[in-house]
Amino acid sequence: MQNVGGIDKVLRIIVGLALIAIVFVGPQTPWGWIGLVPLVTGLFGFCPAYKLFGLNTCPISNK
Repeated sequence: MQNVGGIDKVLRIIVGLALIAIVFVGPQTPWGWIGLVPLVTGLFGFCPAYKLFGLNTCPISNK
């Protein structure tokens, strides 16, 4: 079941990769690993928080 649409997926992947890059470049803080959350939700197309709040940005979803 997917609830994350196209533009949402792309933005999540970009933000996730940018946050993970913080671990290796820049301030090198472990907080960058939080980027795994948007990266994984973008790659799988499913966000548990969206399901919790009843949101859906996927135009073709498996309900």
